Amino acid sequence: MTQTQSRNIVFRIVSGFWRGLTALRMAVFNLIFLAILVGVVIAMLGDDDEDGLESGTTLILNPKGVVVEQSNLTPVDEVLNEALGETETQTELRDLVAALEHAKDDDKISQVLISTDGFVGMGAGMMLEVSEAVAAFKRSDKRIIAYGANMSASQYFLASLADEVWLDPEGAVLLQGYGRYRQYFADALDKLDVDVNLFRVGEYKSAMEPYILNEQSSEDREAALFYLSDLWQRYIEMVAQNRGMTVDVLDDIAMNLAEYVDQAEGDLAQMALDRGLVDRLIARPQMRSEMIQLGEPDDNDSYLNIGMNKYLSRVRNDLMDMQDSEDKVGIIVAEGPITEGDQPLGVIGSESTSRLIRQAAQDDDIKAVVLRINSGGGSAFASEVIRKELMALKAAGKPVVVSMSNVAASGGYWIAMGADEVWAYPSTITGSIGIFGFFPTFQDTLANVGVYTDGVGTTPYADALRPDRAVSDEVSSMLQNIIEFGYEEFIGLVGEHRNMTRDGVDAVAQGRVWTGQQAQERGLVDQLGTLQRAVASAARQAGLGDEFSVSYVEPKLSQFEQFIVQWSAKAMRAAGLDTVMSTVGSNPLTQWLPQTFQWRLIQELNRIHQATEAGRRGVMAHCLCEAPM
Repeated sequence: MTQTQSRNIVFRIVSGFWRGLTALRMAVFNLIFLAILVGVVIAMLGDDDEDGLESGTTLILNPKGVVVEQSNLTPVDEVLNEALGETETQTELRDLVAALEHAKDDDKISQVLISTDGFVGMGAGMMLEVSEAVAAFKRSDKRIIAYGANMSASQYFLASLADEVWLDPEGAVLLQGYGRYRQYFADALDKLDVDVNLFRVGEYKSAMEPYILNEQSSEDREAALFYLSDLWQRYIEMVAQNRGMTVDVLDDIAMNLAEYVDQAEGDLAQMALDRGLVDRLIARPQMRSEMIQLGEPDDNDSYLNIGMNKYLSRVRNDLMDMQDSEDKVGIIVAEGPITEGDQPLGVIGSESTSRLIRQAAQDDDIKAVVLRINSGGGSAFASEVIRKELMALKAAGKPVVVSMSNVAASGGYWIAMGADEVWAYPSTITGSIGIFGFFPTFQDTLANVGVYTDGVGTTPYADALRPDRAVSDEVSSMLQNIIEFGYEEFIGLVGEHRNMTRDGVDAVAQGRVWTGQQAQERGLVDQLGTLQRAVASAARQAGLGDEFSVSYVEPKLSQFEQFIVQWSAKAMRAAGLDTVMSTVGSNPLTQWLPQTFQWRLIQELNRIHQATEAGRRGVMAHCLCEAPM
């Protein structure tokens, strides 16, 4: 083969690859454009009403999966899940609250149907947030009905907020109480000849106890029962109030469940009706007939209704307008385990979370910050990195308020304690001020099958922390010293921020867990209340009036996500569809795109529009081209 022939072959390969890549790119964006175009046509032809809603519509509040502070799915993940037809497994708390807040003033929404099917649960703390949103909705004199099949404690709590609770005749309400049971492995690890090297400070710091014990320690049993009993008492008090029952009656049902099921001859639904847990037993066809009478019929022998996500998509522009202010309180969500470096959504990273804090510091419109924490802790080093970033934000003159969600314990409390003010729910799980290190080794396990480790090192500490070598006494002593130093640093910082003595902190620390109410009584928390109240407090501290807005400080899109958003926006702009987006309440996209992606796309369209308007000169001819649940 000649050199010229070789070059021709290489050229054809590269040329073919490039043509294929170009064809793929065009196909992808043609599909995006086609989907948008179809959505526009459907939106324009399908409904003459300007926002697509008719009077008498029922809003179906149907959270899916677990309620979280922040979904751990990226916009691209959500697009792929939607395309593959995968069901959502998470619902953001802010969406539940936003749907209720907007619906109470929406003349087209006549009532709400809470659907508990598909809802897994929410933490005890979040229940208060949803309760206040429902209470505000009820003040609009609109009815709320709850309907579902099998209801656990979380599902029943959500249902109990309604004016009436309807249960499927084959369903059940099971109030089993709160518990915390774990497996213990000490004997098993002993039989496997595993050395468990545990270094800790705090007699209640029980996270690693399953690896050194065969049963719960007396200290852990005492602490767990103390806070779980408080959480359960609050739960039955809230549910009893919602249902117009006494606490004693509800507690009696939970404590004597088997007896009441026996009286109902095993019929769990009838038991729930007999004991006043539900108002009616009603099958789905009958439920639809009842909802038609309470609302308005549609064209499919059912009732006019709209799901929560679809509703939020339709009102997304209004929600964005509510954030259009130069005086903002920024909310940073810190959810998940705390670890080092850059981390994805659902994990608190020392670098990624610190970047959000700096982002808020550099935004002149953000006058105060609320750090919303839902975390059981993690790396002490990462926690300290984040705390120092918050201290720098305070030093820059922006008030910092912490709002604890279901859990803000251990490292979660570490990053909270330095705020100007710390808010928690009465049912928040917090405290756990303690520290530990855990390092199992398997040299004896390996020796049982004839595997040994040997070698030399220049110091006694060379390769000292290998899982196939025993930890020496010197290294064990050193690690315990490091843990004790970390504990003293932790309680010292708590004392400094909370204006407490070292011994005063130590007395409520020792790794012990408290509820928010218990923590406030011990000086670890300032105020009890919802996220909304924490935001209002941050605004007051920043000297803002009533005309401030709230904005979530979100991670910036990855280059690929930004690429998709920008090109989608440019395609819509070129087709003249950007104006349709602003006039039909996001209808072209909301039938198939996830809300996060919609939000970013609308922002990009607005950015392009503003940039174009800024460049105009004269007249233009424009082409329209974990807690318990």
